[in-house]
Amino acid sequence: MNRPRRKVIIRVASGAGRCKCENLDGESHSQRLLDGLDDAFPTNDASLIIEAMKKAVSPELAQRLPPGQFLTDKFPVLSYGPTPRFDPANWDFRVLGAVEKELRFDYQQFRALPQSSQVADFHCVTTWSHLDNRWEGVKIDDLMKLVRLKPEARFVIVHCDGDYTTNLSLGDFLDDDVMLAHRRDGRDLEPDHGFPLRLVVPKLYGWKSAKWVRALEFTPDDRRGFWEVRGYHNHADPWREERYSFQEDPEE
Repeated sequence: MNRPRRKVIIRVASGAGRCKCENLDGESHSQRLLDGLDDAFPTNDASLIIEAMKKAVSPELAQRLPPGQFLTDKFPVLSYGPTPRFDPANWDFRVLGAVEKELRFDYQQFRALPQSSQVADFHCVTTWSHLDNRWEGVKIDDLMKLVRLKPEARFVIVHCDGDYTTNLSLGDFLDDDVMLAHRRDGRDLEPDHGFPLRLVVPKLYGWKSAKWVRALEFTPDDRRGFWEVRGYHNHADPWREERYSFQEDPEE
């Protein structure tokens, strides 16, 4: 499978980060996490970087880690492409596709929607997990009170700045812990973290929690997103370790 030329920017720091995870082509997770970290760690040994990120795990916390994950108090930045610039005067958010009426919000209108907060764990496919993130923003439950779906709506395509997309089943999208967030741990998200708006889908690997969200498209048919067409699993359940497309059941 051909993959695009890679431009990966990674930062390891508390309180800053994003995780868009690239297709494996014989390259280990540790090696991919190493790429771009020369300024953060004075070593070329991927195993030392992973060890530096790891946090001691009590038996109680270990039960909250999916298979193959390690606990960290860092929040790494793994980026494909540049961080988009945010202009509140030109920013908008749309709901379209298989809906009775399409919706459009400018920045002030969207921020005026009911606000909620929740605590949720975050699991990146590159094997790190950060627990107890406090997200603030608009719960999907509240947004959907304004949306009338057509009967054929079964999937959601999340559209973001930079032509990034990811796909979710309607059931996963409507889960009660899914939200569109603009704050994490009491502070506005940093631009690298997806400000002004990122999706948070705690029960799935981090690349499904898309950043810089601009539109939700409801569709009758599934359509794989950016990473899903590049070898990552279409569903992405960390507890089933659904990392790669070759793991998919062809009948699903």
